[in-house]
Order: sequence, then C-alpha cells, then structure tokens
Amino acid sequence: MELNWLRTFVDAAETLNFRKTSERLLMSQPSVTVHIRLLEESLGIMLFKREKNRVSLTEEGRHFCPKAKSILAQMDQSIGELQAFAQGYRKKWTLAISPLMAETILPYILKSFTRDHPDLELVIQVEESEHIEELVETEQVSAGISALRPKRQDIHCETVYNDPLLFILPRDAYDDESGPAVSGEAMLQSAFLFTHHHPAFWDELLLKLRLHVTGIRTMKVTQAHIAKRFIQEGLGVSFLPKSMVRRELIEGRLMDAHFDLFPLPEVSTYFLTKQMGELEKEFLQRVQSVHFS
Repeated sequence: MELNWLRTFVDAAETLNFRKTSERLLMSQPSVTVHIRLLEESLGIMLFKREKNRVSLTEEGRHFCPKAKSILAQMDQSIGELQAFAQGYRKKWTLAISPLMAETILPYILKSFTRDHPDLELVIQVEESEHIEELVETEQVSAGISALRPKRQDIHCETVYNDPLLFILPRDAYDDESGPAVSGEAMLQSAFLFTHHHPAFWDELLLKLRLHVTGIRTMKVTQAHIAKRFIQEGLGVSFLPKSMVRRELIEGRLMDAHFDLFPLPEVSTYFLTKQMGELEKEFLQRVQSVHFS
C-alpha cells in the first residue's frame, strides 16, 4: 500500500468526483482511478460504489476514511519532526499572537530569543485575539499573546503591558511648533474614522464619541496595520495603541493629535499559557522588558 493511494482516496471521498480529485491533486483522471483500484485490491475491500457516472462511498469506505486521514496526518507530522531534527531543532514551541502584536514588539524580541535558543523550533501562529484563548486551552499552542483577558480559570494570565490610546491623524504640512492647533472634533466630522481593529474598546468608545460629536462617519477596518496604512495615505483617522504607531510618530509619518473631549482608555496585552514553565517565563520577561516611552 502506498501513501499516494491513501491521499487520492481521502480526496476522492471528499469530492465524490474523480475528475475534481484529479484537478485538485494535479494528476490525470485515469491515475485517480488506478490509485483507487490498487488500494481496493490491497485491502480486499470495495471503498466506492460505481453507478453510471457517479460514485459514492461504501459503508466500508466511510469507516476507513477517518482512519486514512489519521495515517496521513501522523506521517506528515513524523516527516515534519524529522526535518526539524535535521535542522538542529530539539524542541518545538508554538506561540499564537494577535495581528496587533505582530505589528508592535515581536520583531524586537525574536532575534535575540531565537539566537539564545538555537535548538528551539519556534512557530509563530497569527490569530485573532478571540481565538487565542481556545488554542491555549486545547494546547494547540504553547502560549498566546492576546488583546483579550481569558475567561477560563485554568489558563494562566499575565498582563504584558498597558498601552495608552492615541488619536492618530495623517501627517500635515506643518511642523509641531508652527502648525495650527488641530481640533479633534473637527477632524472627526470631516474624515472617516476607522473602527473595530481592536477587540476590546470600540463599542464603548464609539458610544462616547457620538455623545460628544455629531456627524461622525465610520468605516470598519478590522486589521490595525491596514487602518494605520490608510491613515498614512490620508484616507481618515483613528484611535490606535501607542506601541503600534511609535515608530511612525518618531519618523514623522503620522501625527498624534491632542484629544480633550474625554479621557481615552488604556488597552492591555495579555500573555496566556496552560503551563508557566521556564521558557514561558523567559519569553514573558523579554516582552515586558521592552519600553515604548
């Protein structure tokens, strides 16, 4: 029995169409038919019913399909582990991070962390904060960095840092000293406000804004780095965590406007894990040691 026969069978069991399977696996339709026939002969069992131009799984085929998927998954995992071993890795550590974290401090940390752990296969999995808690809970990842505090009691949670929220505008033609004062209310009335690129504060913030400012036009942009790029292109304004725009503010690509309609909230970033081992402690300490002042 060959693995290619199993891969062909699993795909054909999903499509129930040998032509579609041939297209998806980039092989000829006769080759699909041969793989299925050889697998059936090897097992001594019919896996598909053939009726005119249609195929369907037999009862035995339905029973065998999840087992074939498991065999393929185990083989793929074993090959991946072998390749990692050949590269010198002796341990795998998977970190789930929010897109916001990918845009802020992570690049500053990874270089030294991977240098100090050459035998560690580090996997970075970018996920929305809403999904990170579940990945940590089910131990699909070793740890997570999320914009949301976990709801489950069995997940260890540490606050990584608190981030002030800033009112961010496109850079104008003036410098900070000679330019006219920027009215937050006027900017909110004249430009699009990009919203919902952070999971924690937007509903409450929008409610307050609409109590203070009339005529706000909003545009949902669910990724913070996209909202930041849109602001740089002069398409609108938004409220973003300081850590995310620190470099652009220093380099003069964005402008932080004074906002005095009401106090803006802080947003927090959390480190989540089921087991707080030495590696998790070290990584958390590295993240917390980065300052954004």
